[in-house]
Amino acid sequence: MSQELVGALLARCWFPPAGEEVTAAVSGGADSLALLVLAVEAGCAVTAVHVDHGLRPGSGQEAQVVAAAAARLGAAFRAVQVEVEQGPDLEARARFARYRVLPPGVLTGHTADDQAETVLLNLIRGAGLPGLAGMAAGASPRPGPRWVRRPLLGLRRTETVALCQALHLEPVLDPSNDDPRFLRNRVRREVLPLLAEVGQRDPVPILCRQAAVMADDASLLDQLAGELDATDARALAGAPLPLARRAVRAWLRAGADAEEHPPSAAEVARVLAVARGEAVACEVAGGRRVARSGGRLRIDAAAP
Repeated sequence: MSQELVGALLARCWFPPAGEEVTAAVSGGADSLALLVLAVEAGCAVTAVHVDHGLRPGSGQEAQVVAAAAARLGAAFRAVQVEVEQGPDLEARARFARYRVLPPGVLTGHTADDQAETVLLNLIRGAGLPGLAGMAAGASPRPGPRWVRRPLLGLRRTETVALCQALHLEPVLDPSNDDPRFLRNRVRREVLPLLAEVGQRDPVPILCRQAAVMADDASLLDQLAGELDATDARALAGAPLPLARRAVRAWLRAGADAEEHPPSAAEVARVLAVARGEAVACEVAGGRRVARSGGRLRIDAAAP
């Protein structure tokens, strides 16, 4: 029965070809353990990496759970420790610290439930179309068959739990997942159940389907915006506003720290005002300044 379940779930995932070397981020929770199981079942040469943030007593013991699971499944294992101070934006800072020590292209165990939560979180934060498209699947840049960095986006969280139960894997229970200080937990435990009650249906598939549609639209707009030179003030000022905004956002992000938030709508609007000649220059995040001269826009360091 467990092998039938593994096969059924694997058929709804997107893993690279058998024999491909991959790294999987495995915290020890049900989703990441399911990722490890399915990646091995797909025939990949898997290295499970556990990142200990040191945020709670005994967190180092969770690496032993992952190490045991990896050994049982025939995967390689590596443990990494990072330091994250308690304080504001803890989730975001922990995520940044985690991804700094994980290799590019690392596989993660995000599910459809995570996608739905992300869409709602981005809506609450006032995100535009890219944010409402949710998490990108993350197609691999390598040649050959298409695969993604989040191969479990087609699965539900209940299914990863069921897989662990069927294989007698005991997931790590992270108490921070019940902490109402974190907005994602409130969306998971309060907002989504309320939407289900009001709409009389499971909102997760609906949100994921909408995210996929928006991702397609955003991809087309990004492609069209990519043909626009964001440093050409006249071209930028004369372009359709949705394309001009995207071109400016991509230009600003290209010269910024990867860990910074995407440029805000207000920053983009200020840059477009400079392009139209309504302002000589403007400041943007990262201690930078956008100025216009000779019909071209440039990014300089902001004055002290």
